[in-house]
Formats: sequence, structure tokens, C-alpha cells
Amino acid sequence: MNTVVHSLNNSLNLARLNNIRKCASTAKSIRQPRRWTKVSIGALAILGAGGTAYYYSIENQERRKMKVLVGGVGRFLRSLYIGMSLSIDYKWTLYGLVGDEYDKAAKPVHTRAAQRILEGCLKNGGLYIKLGQGLVSFNHMLPKEYIDVLVVLQDKALPRKSDEVRQLFLEDFKMLPEEMFQSFESEAISAASIAQVHKAVTHEGQEVAVKVQYIDLQDRFHGDIKTVDILLYLIGLMHEKFDFSWVLKDLAHTLESELDFENEGRNGEKCARDLKHLDYLYVPTIHWNKTSKRVLTAEWIDGIKISDLDGIKKMGLSIKDINHKLCKCFADQIFHSGFVHADPHPGNVYVRKSEQSGKAELVLLDHGLYDYLKPNQRKSLCQLYKAIVLKDEANMVKYSNELGVKEWYLFSCCLVQRMVYVPSRPYKFNFFDFSALKKLSVIGKKALMEEVMTLHDELNDIARSMPTAMHWIFR
Repeated sequence: MNTVVHSLNNSLNLARLNNIRKCASTAKSIRQPRRWTKVSIGALAILGAGGTAYYYSIENQERRKMKVLVGGVGRFLRSLYIGMSLSIDYKWTLYGLVGDEYDKAAKPVHTRAAQRILEGCLKNGGLYIKLGQGLVSFNHMLPKEYIDVLVVLQDKALPRKSDEVRQLFLEDFKMLPEEMFQSFESEAISAASIAQVHKAVTHEGQEVAVKVQYIDLQDRFHGDIKTVDILLYLIGLMHEKFDFSWVLKDLAHTLESELDFENEGRNGEKCARDLKHLDYLYVPTIHWNKTSKRVLTAEWIDGIKISDLDGIKKMGLSIKDINHKLCKCFADQIFHSGFVHADPHPGNVYVRKSEQSGKAELVLLDHGLYDYLKPNQRKSLCQLYKAIVLKDEANMVKYSNELGVKEWYLFSCCLVQRMVYVPSRPYKFNFFDFSALKKLSVIGKKALMEEVMTLHDELNDIARSMPTAMHWIFR
């Protein structure tokens, strides 16, 4: 009996011991993650502190590149969100609508789309504002709601902090702007896509406009180009008829050259030489000793934008005269010199009254973006215009082909912004007579929409085929 009791006690003790071991093992397994959690938090804290210490130990330029890298992710996601929002809004709101019902519903969609694009351009800055300005310049093609909203991008963007301007001057000139100039207004008078303009006075007493490039723009340019390229590709996948990524590839080199302000100064001087026979055209003088690749100092100009019709009338100037002079100026560039100012929005063309003649004088600003039409291209283009005026169908075909475009009729219509009548191509609709299009019946408007859809691919082919420099002429 004693042996049995002793055996039971031993069994109970062994069971208790096993339970204690299991509990200890469980407690240990519970404590282990906590210990590793503390180690992980500690490691992250050390890494964070080390990263912060490294960030503040490197030069300002290297810090800027790190910010650009992080900011690029944000710009991509913001742009992707806006692109998706536009696509969904258009598809959801306008699906199945035609005629007056479509027109009525489209206006608020256009406005919302333009507002989203404006917000994205302003937040992203740099290249995005330049692209937004490009949209505004297509005022003959885009809905009015886009132009009304995006027009602010022509001369207003996001001004930068004054310490960025000071840092850029130290990097480029080894001195502060207050040292380089007798006076320098730290608050920018205008801010555009790639730079902001400050008013200053030289030590010789001359008033000048100092164009200062955004300090991080060259660091982020290639990344932004790649981002927009990816977005255009994605949109092209969603909308088969939307394929304009090739445009960006053609323009990337041209836009990159715009970041070189020394090149802009040289462009301005060449423009002045090419048009010196036009006594009503003026190009501001460059102060080369105060200019670098990121800072351009030029003569200060007092004038008004060419789009300010009320201001022009108050100055007692003739709008008809100004229109003639503007056309002559750019016709000379397109057909004679071939060296064409590629960004002629109203913010870059000023009007002032000539002290000598009392008539209108045009001042051409911002010479960063130029393209060149080759002599054979200029000759073919000139002959094509002549053929359109004379309604010479055979030569329209010939000179359109010389410019690389097979769809000669539609190309001719786009070139002169009106329907061109030739016997072989009677047209159903005059796409440039908006008042007549609005009077169409519901059936007529439905037929018009079908016609427009068939023209889309042809227009895309024309844009692909023509010389790249001619894209600026269509603007």
C-alpha cells in the first residue's frame, strides 16, 4: 500500500514539474517577441537618428537631390490620381449622352477636369506647369472651360522662398543677390513654369529683370519627364485612341534646352538679329556678366500683355496695326529665318508705345524655347499655303507629301483653321463654324460626333508625320 501511494505521489510530482516546465516555456515564448520588438524599435530609432544625422551632414545640393527623390514619388501618385479621376468623371458623366444633353453635361465636366489639372500643375510645379501652359496655347482646339481655368498658368505659379534664391546665387556667382545688385526685390513680381522674375537695379543704375530658375528643377527634370511618360502610357492603355506619349519624347530635348538660360540669352540675340529689319519689334538686352545657366538678367521692360485689349485701347493704339505686326513678325520667323519662337503666349509678347513713332511696338520675351524649320520645310510650307489660297488640289497633295503628311486635305484645313473647299472633298460639317454646329439637330449632332471619331486617328497620324518643329506653328 505504501508503495502504491509513493508511486502516485511521484507521478503527481512529475506531472506538476512538466506543467511548470510548459508554463515556463510558454512564458519564454511570449517574452521573446517582446524582446525582439524592443530590439527592432531600437534598431529603427538608431537608423532614423543615423539617417537624420547623415542628412544634415551633407551639402545642400545633396540634400536637395534626396528631397527630389522623395518628392518624385508624391508627384507621380498625385498625377496618377488626377488622371484616373478625369477618366472616370468623363466616362461616368457623359456615357450614352448625345446632342444638347451631351453639351449641357460636358461643360461642368470640362470645368472640373481643368480645375483638377490646375491644382496638380501648381502642386507639382516645374515641367507640369509648362505642360499646362501648352494646353492653354491650344485655345483653338480645347473647350473654353479649360482655357478659362488654366489661363492663370501663363504668368502665375508657385513662388519660391527667398532663401532658395540666395542659395542659388551663392552656388552660381559665389555672392548674394544683394551684393550683385544695388537693390534686389526679394519678392518675385511673377512666377512661371521654370523660373520666377525679380526686379532689380544694377550698380550702374539700370533697372533689370532677373529671371531665377527654381533651384531643384534641373535635379528633378528627368524624373518628371519619366513620370509624365508613364502616365501617358497608362492613359493610352485605358483609352486606345489616346496615344500622345510620342509627343513628349519629341519635346524632351527641346524642353531640356529651355533650362539653360545662357542658351536663352543667345536665342534672344539671334532673334533680334533675324528681325532687325522690323523697326517695331524689340528684344530686351542681356546683361551677360550677371547671367548663368540658372539666372538670366535682362533689360527691364514696361508694357502690357498683347491680350489686354482694354489696356491697348487706353494707350491709343490700333489693334488692327498690332495684329498685322504680330503676324508679320512670326511669318518672318516661319518662312524666312526658320528660327521660330516656340512659346508665344500673351505673357511673352508685350505691347508698348514707341517713343519715336507713337505707334505700337512689340516686345518679344522669354526666348528659352525655339525650334528650327529647315529650308526645304519652309519652302514646302510656303507652297502649301499658296496652294490652299488658290484651291490648287494637286499642289496641296504634292507639298503635304513633301512635309511627310499623306492626309493632305485634313492637314490643309488644320493649317489655316478653316474648311478648305475642293471639288473632290465636299464636307458634311464645317468644324470651325461653332455657331452653325450649335444649331444642328439631335440627329445632326450625333452624326457630327461619329464624324469626329473617324477624324481622330487621321489627326493623330498627321501630328506624328509632320516635322516636329511644325507642332509649334499649330500652337
